[in-house]
Amino acid sequence: MAIAAIPSYVPANALAGASPGLRFGIFFQVWGNTDFSLPKAEKFAATKKACSLAPSEIACLNALRDRQVAIAQLIDDKQLFVLDTKAVSPFTTGLGNAHPLENGFSFLNPYGLPYLPGSGVKGVLRQAARELRDETAGWTDADIIALFGSEPPDGRSEAELQRGALSFWDVIPQIEGKALAVEIMTPHQTHYYQKKGQRYETPHESGQPNPIHFLTVPPGSGFAFHVQCDRRFLGGTAAGLLVDDRWRTLLAAAFAHAFDWLGFGAKTSVGYGAMQTDEAATQRREREAKAAREAREAAREAARLREAEAAREQVRRDAMSPIERSIDDQLKKKPDPKLVDYIWLIQSVEAGVWTGADKVAVAQAIQVRMGKDWKPSSNKPDKDKDHQRTLKVKKWLEGG
Repeated sequence: MAIAAIPSYVPANALAGASPGLRFGIFFQVWGNTDFSLPKAEKFAATKKACSLAPSEIACLNALRDRQVAIAQLIDDKQLFVLDTKAVSPFTTGLGNAHPLENGFSFLNPYGLPYLPGSGVKGVLRQAARELRDETAGWTDADIIALFGSEPPDGRSEAELQRGALSFWDVIPQIEGKALAVEIMTPHQTHYYQKKGQRYETPHESGQPNPIHFLTVPPGSGFAFHVQCDRRFLGGTAAGLLVDDRWRTLLAAAFAHAFDWLGFGAKTSVGYGAMQTDEAATQRREREAKAAREAREAAREAARLREAEAAREQVRRDAMSPIERSIDDQLKKKPDPKLVDYIWLIQSVEAGVWTGADKVAVAQAIQVRMGKDWKPSSNKPDKDKDHQRTLKVKKWLEGG
């Protein structure tokens, strides 16, 4: 019986929340047979269970994509090359990873979600650059070393190796249909490779087919390539590539050649991993980048205005006397310019906080701030408290 490699006390429904990477890895339900000799139908069913993507996993893929977009928006456009593409054929990678199906798959840890490693992108584009040497695209060996770095197999020591100016980000696919797909390869030469039957049997296409399942990302999925250029480093190794952003022109030519002739990931020789540019995604990304730039600019302008206002406020307060500054601090708590709001100040004078010339300064401050409300009208002045307070302030103005 096929089981997953988990303890027996873990309930079966616990796998429902596992990522595709876990369901295809240690939770893959073929571990009950040590020789993995399950019927093909059971292997296919186990593989299908690893294909579905829960809403939380779709949200995680989108979050990873949004994180890359946010980081890219913070990088100078002159240092970043971004290309939005769409898969026109199934995409697969990591088939060489060990797995009971004989074909593994690359999942991004710790998320357990599919991805195209940046190292794989670099390898494809380096090969494209090699094939474009001396062509109209203008690639040279020196350009390849400057942008991709030198390679060790040529006998040079590590001290003689040179790193490239380009950095290749991992590619997070936006999966069409919200699920992976299962593809099947059917080799016909098992009898030859595994030496079944006669010892010296020759390979031929009439051998018994051996269906082998493997995971793919379905066509129509979006792939956003990000390549970052260290312009300062490139200026010291191949400054000519900075003129008119020649490095960007060469890179665009390499991508175009890879789309037409190479592909990305595994099994590209039989049509897997073919890509084409996605104009709709490019326009959407440019709109998002423009909105982000405008938001950052608005935030900077608002901060500048706040700083200017704070500077003006500081100049105003520096020109005040200590008494005026103390009054100003209190008025920020009570901004309504009515006499009743000055009771606290009048009471502080009556309590002896302000005396002599300071008391006169306080009275002058009250008079100035009251403006036209300095003389409240009243039909009963003897019983009007505001009127009585006004008389007190007048008295203090005269030094009384």
